[in-house]
Amino acid sequence: MELTGFDVRAFLAEDVGEGDLTTLAVVPEDAQLEAALLLEERGVVCGLEIAESVFRELDPSVLFEASTEDGAVAESEVAQVAGNARALLTGERTALNLLGRLSGVATLTRAYVDAVAGTGATILDTRKTTPGLRALEKLAVRGGGGTNHRFGLSDGILIKDNHLRLAGGLAEAVRRAQGQGLPVEVECETLDDVRQALAARADILLLDNMTVPQLRTAVRLVGGRAKTEASGGVTLETVRAIAETGVDFVSVGALTHSARSLRVSMEVR
Repeated sequence: MELTGFDVRAFLAEDVGEGDLTTLAVVPEDAQLEAALLLEERGVVCGLEIAESVFRELDPSVLFEASTEDGAVAESEVAQVAGNARALLTGERTALNLLGRLSGVATLTRAYVDAVAGTGATILDTRKTTPGLRALEKLAVRGGGGTNHRFGLSDGILIKDNHLRLAGGLAEAVRRAQGQGLPVEVECETLDDVRQALAARADILLLDNMTVPQLRTAVRLVGGRAKTEASGGVTLETVRAIAETGVDFVSVGALTHSARSLRVSMEVR
């Protein structure tokens, strides 16, 4: 998976501070270390490249050999690492935290993607990400087979409820947004909102917190004149039924805000 030039120094600074006092005190400066990175539970691997970057920031000559690849399902050794012992021990927790977190996001995403297989619906993420980790968490969503929605506010137009209140209504908000020359997505909470959005010629309708019967009716009303996205409170138990209503997309904030980090460890050899 692609990860170009991600700066891990802030992550290391948070953990290392002025130095790893324990390692500096007890590990000889020239000591070398070989270890394996282990995924201790079955899941979708994600974060090998960022883990390597952490170790390489501390020891540019580190040897890092992946035993699998991001996006693969594993429950075993995922990489071998060798280099200066002080560097590897200092970077261990940061590297494992990132690897476990991203693998957790990728694993949960894969579960949602598998749950809607065959329906034609695409699983999207949201902007409900951990501050400072958005690029990596959205990378993990892709690793799990999901699709990224907007990366940030400058990537597209999505008119939500608070915008509608301040713009003077749905039709007026869509009209103003259409002047930007970009596809316009607008939040619809009711079927009447759907009708207004269609009349205003919105490009994408965000069907927010609608029941399955309401979603089916909304899709029929749209009739292919716009794309439809179901959102709000989606779970693994409900996502299949939602996807089967015929919506084009299902956005799931839980992919990033509720994913559990997988258990990972570094075993010295």
